[in-house]
Amino acid sequence: MAVYRRGYQRYQGPLTGYWARFLVAPRFAWERLFQQRQVVILLVGAMIWPLFCAVFIYLANHSELWAGLGGGFKNFLEVNGKFFLVFMNAQAVFAVLLAALAGPGLIASDLANNALPLYFSRPMSRPDYVLARLLVLIGMLSLVTWIPGAALFFMQVGMAGRGWFSENWRLGVGVVAGFLIWVLIVSLVALACSAYVRWRVVAGGLVLGFFFVLGGVAKMVNTVFRVEWGSVLSPTAAMYQIWCDMLDVETPLGLNTAECIGTLVVLGVLLVVVLERKLRPVEVIS
Repeated sequence: MAVYRRGYQRYQGPLTGYWARFLVAPRFAWERLFQQRQVVILLVGAMIWPLFCAVFIYLANHSELWAGLGGGFKNFLEVNGKFFLVFMNAQAVFAVLLAALAGPGLIASDLANNALPLYFSRPMSRPDYVLARLLVLIGMLSLVTWIPGAALFFMQVGMAGRGWFSENWRLGVGVVAGFLIWVLIVSLVALACSAYVRWRVVAGGLVLGFFFVLGGVAKMVNTVFRVEWGSVLSPTAAMYQIWCDMLDVETPLGLNTAECIGTLVVLGVLLVVVLERKLRPVEVIS
């Protein structure tokens, strides 16, 4: 039968819910990521430092194991804001490496193969697409950031007791909130680089270069103009200052926390603008 003689009718069957449709893209993306050997190896490697920190917490709460040692060692084995700050700095590096490895393939492959019209022809808008890809990275980076950080905090609470919790509850809030901010910034950077550069390897290098180049620019501004406010231009320095304020730790940077928050907000807005301009189903060339 010829095509023009066929009668076509709109689908009248049951429709799935919004969240069921929305979670399809993250679910398959997570499956593909966990099938990559490099991603799995990096995830396993990122768990080594939290294990050492867990051993540190255990030793700090069992004084009978190091009773014969000096007082300096006793001061060293103390779980406080500096301890969690060191932990966050180490895991933040793993988060950037993981985003550089896993992030570029989320959007670059869709752009290279002109797959966006297929996504947007379904009941999925551009915000839904971006949020779905963002959820993939946030879920992946959470495994190496705030989840082990919260586990270490509650491990310390379980060993030290309620008294320690009442005096240091801000540390737990700072670890979770600080990591969530960092995960969001790193995820947006990875998605923006993936949307801006269609080659996966180049996009991964651009993610790493983004943080290192801005850090170098900040140091150059401080050196040339003999100031300290240039560090605000570096997202890593700005995030470090915010973490220090959350964990009540003194920092030698001498930055204004409000200015650091403003820097990250402006950076996040710029990254969203890049995604909005690059993620279009049809490219019009004049």
